[in-house]
Amino acid sequence: MLAEALEHLVRGIVDHPDDVRVSSSSLRRGELLEVRVHPDDLGRVIGRSGRTAKALRTVVGALSDDGSVRVDVVDTDRR
Repeated sequence: MLAEALEHLVRGIVDHPDDVRVSSSSLRRGELLEVRVHPDDLGRVIGRSGRTAKALRTVVGALSDDGSVRVDVVDTDRR
């Protein structure tokens, strides 16, 4: 559920919504959500001084049952 919610939020921010991919994996300390976006959209997702990324982490943490969720933002390399 968290991955789908995060993907929906990120798709609303970026210019290339078809390139947004969110993968989820379980770690010992909680869940890891990895967001992959088009290289041109990386700045939009991170925001000034990381404000947008921090807001996304806050929302996903609030949606989480136990609160132990880590969100990483990665650009997709088109080489």
